Parts: sequence; structure tokens; C-alpha cells
Amino acid sequence: NLLPQDTHSHKLRTGCRMRILDTRWLGRHGIGRFAAELRARLSGFEPIHLKGRPSSAVDPWRLHLYLRSVTADLFFSPGYNAPVHATCAFAFCLHDLNHLHVQENSGPLKRAYYEHLIKPAVRRAAVVLTVSEFSRAAICEWAGIAEASVINVGNGVSAPFAAEGPRVEMDRPYFLYVGNHRPHKNFERLLRAFAISGLDQDCLLVSTGTPSRELRSFVAALGLGGCVRFVGSVSDEALASLYRGATGLVLVSLYEGFGLPIVEAMSCGAAVLTSTTASMPETAGGAALLVDPTSVDAIAAGLRQIASDERQTRLAAAAGHE
Repeated sequence: NLLPQDTHSHKLRTGCRMRILDTRWLGRHGIGRFAAELRARLSGFEPIHLKGRPSSAVDPWRLHLYLRSVTADLFFSPGYNAPVHATCAFAFCLHDLNHLHVQENSGPLKRAYYEHLIKPAVRRAAVVLTVSEFSRAAICEWAGIAEASVINVGNGVSAPFAAEGPRVEMDRPYFLYVGNHRPHKNFERLLRAFAISGLDQDCLLVSTGTPSRELRSFVAALGLGGCVRFVGSVSDEALASLYRGATGLVLVSLYEGFGLPIVEAMSCGAAVLTSTTASMPETAGGAALLVDPTSVDAIAAGLRQIASDERQTRLAAAAGHE
């Protein structure tokens, strides 16, 4: 079943004439990976036969027209899109409210979209899913609904992310950053922290993704050109190898609805340095080193502590083999 047995389950029983999953969200981003795991596990759902980006401002109207043309009893989206008018029962996953709380992702049109389309959908849906208690509380307060109306389903870890397996080895120990380089990800502050940490002579900072020209110039201006490396887009298997080989994952974002790299890194046996803000302490569950993401000095101190702990672990392991 789509949902656990709870107060909403009677609205989403099996036996529907047709159940539709919005597979347009599939991709290498966070919602895309969530969608892929759902598609692999949900039975009895048909993929949507509708083109266009589900994140488009006009998609709620296109989705409404599409659902009118089919005999569906249930529509489920792993992302934040929903039909402007319900022609069947629907459920969707609102992972967070970053489009309202993160400056570079917000704006008048986005706020209007959330206020006039997503908020009414939250109130009409058979059930709304989200991925953390942090997001659940924020959604309920914003939409003015009872917390029982939104279910936190969390995020899991895909099969490749396990402690056993190949690990990347570089010419120096390395910290790993996983994510894009948008301002709320705080990557520039991480670079500043790495530059003052004193670790740049002995360690690397490795980042997924491809840097912009401006980001490359920023790295060069900090004198980090020889110790910051970008590895582009990587498969889950390659990412798991990077986690296993890393001194630690560093995710000191200003805002995350969940922070999937945290649990992926932990599952691969890597230490984690992350933020005291938003969902990240919840996701880390007491097993990460937490720092104030607005403080370059605090991030630098966290890097030094992770590096020192990792060095002590290596020395102890070497002593144990002697």
C-alpha cells in the first residue's frame, strides 16, 4: 500500500480502477531519487502519460485536464505538484518549503504559486507526505492544518550506499561535499573555512557537480586551486566509493528539508560535519558533528576536528596491525 495503516488509509485503499504515479519527477536531484525508489516499490501504479515539467507554474491546470481525460481513482506525485481541481483522490509529497524560505529559490511568483495552488492542495489532498519532522511542522504551521494531516515518511538509503565496497583513494586525504553550489548550500563559506583551517596543505576538498566560471575564480582567489577538485555528476556507485574513501562528508547548508547525503555518508561509514539548522540535526540523529553554518570559524574548527579524529583512527588502526 502507498501508506501505513493510519487515519488517512481509508481514503487510499487498493482496488482503484487506475492509480497514476507522476514519473516526470525522475532524475538525479533529490525528488528524482525519491521518485525512483517509490517507483521500484509501489505496485499497481501506472506511469503518467503527460509531458512537460511537473514544476512548471502551469502544470496544475495541465494535470487537471489530463486527469479528467482518464478514469483514475488516485493520483500520486512524489513532488510538490497537484491538480488545480481534484477529479480523483490525490496525494503528493511536499518535501520542504525551501521555495518560501530560501532567498534564491523564492520570489513573488513562487510565493503566489505556493499561496494559491499548493496551500489549497495541501488542504484538499487525501494525504500529504513529507520527509522530516522539521518539514512537517513547517508545512502544518504555514497551511494552518493539524499535524496529523501530514505524514513524515522520511528518506531511506539506496542499496549502493553500504560500508563494504570499493573506496576512492586520492593523493591526499579528502573531505567530500555532495550537492549543487547554490547560495543556500553555503559552499562559498565552506571554501573560506577550508582556506583558514590550515588543512589545505595536507587535505583536499572534493565536490560533486561542475563549477561555474565565477566559482572557479573564487577558488583561485582563496589560493585553493590545487586542493579543491570537482568530480561532476557521478553515479550512485561512484558516489558511494567517494563516501567510503573520504575523511568525512561536509554538508553545512543553511537550509535542507532532509539532507540525504548525511545518511548516505553514514551508511558508507563516513564521518559527517553538518549544520545546527533546519532538518540537519534531526537527520543526523546525534551521530554527526554539528556547527553553526553562518560561522566560517566554526566550520573550520569542525573540519580540523574531523581531520584529527580521522588521523587518530588511522594511527590506531596502524598500531593494531603492528
